[in-house]
Amino acid sequence: MLLKTFGWSLGITAGGLALAGVLWGLKGMAIVAILSVLEISLSFDNAVINAGILRKMNAFWQKIFLTVGVLIAVFGMRLVFPIVIVAVTAKISPVDAVRVALQDPDRYQSLVTAAHPAIAAFGGVFLLMIFLDFIFEEREHQWLAWLERPLARLGKLDMLSVVIALVLLVITSTTLATDVAHLGGDKSATVLLSGVLGLVTYLVVGGISGYFEERLEEDEEDGEAGAAVPARSAGGASAIGLAGRAAFFLFLYLEVIDASFSFDGVIGAFAITNDIFMMALGLGIGAMYIRSLTVFLVRKGTLDDYVYLEHGAHYAIGALAVILLVTIKYEINEVITGLVGVVLIAASYWSSVVRNRREGESSDQSSDKAEVTSAV
Repeated sequence: MLLKTFGWSLGITAGGLALAGVLWGLKGMAIVAILSVLEISLSFDNAVINAGILRKMNAFWQKIFLTVGVLIAVFGMRLVFPIVIVAVTAKISPVDAVRVALQDPDRYQSLVTAAHPAIAAFGGVFLLMIFLDFIFEEREHQWLAWLERPLARLGKLDMLSVVIALVLLVITSTTLATDVAHLGGDKSATVLLSGVLGLVTYLVVGGISGYFEERLEEDEEDGEAGAAVPARSAGGASAIGLAGRAAFFLFLYLEVIDASFSFDGVIGAFAITNDIFMMALGLGIGAMYIRSLTVFLVRKGTLDDYVYLEHGAHYAIGALAVILLVTIKYEINEVITGLVGVVLIAASYWSSVVRNRREGESSDQSSDKAEVTSAV
């Protein structure tokens, strides 16, 4: 199971490190390895979120996520995206942006850094909406019940998450973004516009995928579904495998989420190297492991067995959203960003283990009582 799931990642790691050794020597191999670890540590919560969405898709669209999605993640977000950002912010052509990246890495880094407020605002608001919509929804299982129960009641108010996101964006643009000295001063307009675009992207992509998903579920209940097929989770429980338009927009939603998670990794990588190809190789290897981990969680039914994992991942997303907005003005070490997510997910995993043990003990006690009663 492990070799089948992580085989491609291990193979690409070996090939990637070998290529780094040929092109840049032992130092290049070390940098690529460090970048891979950085990406995995920063995006572990991304794998949990991806798994929660991916398990809704049928086998075909899961394969699309692992093939086309990987190409988008590795080449699109880790190589092309920084170049496009530089081209747009510096008002130069993509060809000139590539030339700058190859011939003047220091200037390239400064151009990407100058675009950070816009990137952080877009990604921060998008991730914040994911967190808010999760925390305001009524759920069967509650990890921090003292917090989640009242928030679920508040969530009955329409568009509350949108209102909170907009208020936080306005506060950010009028405080943190007004005096960004190391980036040339006032970035409030840039942050406000980028944040609104992040919100609109979330509402459009999430809304469309949610609409088609609901339509397919309604059709299945009426016995008329042709696009949804029954799928089996690793634990044997049946689930709906979304296909067609619903799966397509859910796939787009997944890619936007992945893009939002990749922002901090791309920015943080500049603390290690300015070489865009070394950066793309290292972050790409890390992205492959996140993809493999996502598949592992889906196939093992881990989210069903450890019911608080999704809670921990969404709290980590909320923390990352806030961190992204704060980094518009203040620098936060990537180690802290990664540790916050790891700690929250580890805590939710341990809480799930404790819950499972208690339920197992309760089940054993009930069985013992039933046996004693039948004996009497």
